Amino acid sequence: MTPDEHAARFTLLRPLLFTIVYEILGSATESDDVLQDSYLRWAEVDLTTVRDAKSYLARLVTRQALNSVRASTRRREDYIGPWLPEPLLVDEHDASADLVLAESVSMAMLVLLETLTPHERAVFVLREVFGFDYDEIAAAVSKSVMTVRQVAHRARSHVHARRKRFEPVDAAEVARITEQFMTAATTGDTVGLLSLLAPEVTWTADSGGKATAARRPVVGAEKVAAVLVNLFHARRPTSDMRIEMVNYSNMPAMVAYRGDLLEGVFLIEIFGGRITNLYAIRNPDKLATLMVPRRISR
Repeated sequence: MTPDEHAARFTLLRPLLFTIVYEILGSATESDDVLQDSYLRWAEVDLTTVRDAKSYLARLVTRQALNSVRASTRRREDYIGPWLPEPLLVDEHDASADLVLAESVSMAMLVLLETLTPHERAVFVLREVFGFDYDEIAAAVSKSVMTVRQVAHRARSHVHARRKRFEPVDAAEVARITEQFMTAATTGDTVGLLSLLAPEVTWTADSGGKATAARRPVVGAEKVAAVLVNLFHARRPTSDMRIEMVNYSNMPAMVAYRGDLLEGVFLIEIFGGRITNLYAIRNPDKLATLMVPRRISR
């Protein structure tokens, strides 16, 4: 077999492989590293021994992703403030017509998956999102089929008990709410913001201690409105901040620039016609790659 054949098979499946690893890790940057390492291992494989490239590569990248989780545990423990998954700048056609894929890469689901153990997360993702058989998953996570079935049941129950009912929000409603939100935030219209925010809305900011941000989640419409007015209105007259609307992980987001420097990405979660969560990515290490478009698949 030639190197071109290895590359062709890997390239064909790369969007799928990236999505598997990303949903296990919650980090696009770390996922790129895992795929690079996985490809080097794949390039040494005798393809005549591979009956199903998809199953083989899914097993390979899952193992490497779990290794990456173990290596990053200390970094997560030492992280300053909340750690949020990296949102994806994706082609909306990759996921918008696939409700399972759309939910699986949403910030709400990724944050929920963070509450699972690494093996629970891998098993849940491989089974519930990608539909792999239990024996394939068992080989990927190096556990027995019986154990994998138990882990899958436990993870499924955990996720279903805590997630909101996922529904694609009407595009026109999203546009209306986000436009009103952006106007209210940038003009300091507290009353307007309160009309858009759910009573228990939560603001979560990920800065890693490298940018100005709340070190703990802020909960409650009035408190979150005050944060928004301070960030997008009070500071704006003294700066050259500009804001653009972008879609991240199938969620509307405000992208803030100071000159040409990306200052933050602010994702807006809408449920029941109100904004229920705001996720602020301020860590410059994460911002460095957030504008890189990603292809996902399942």
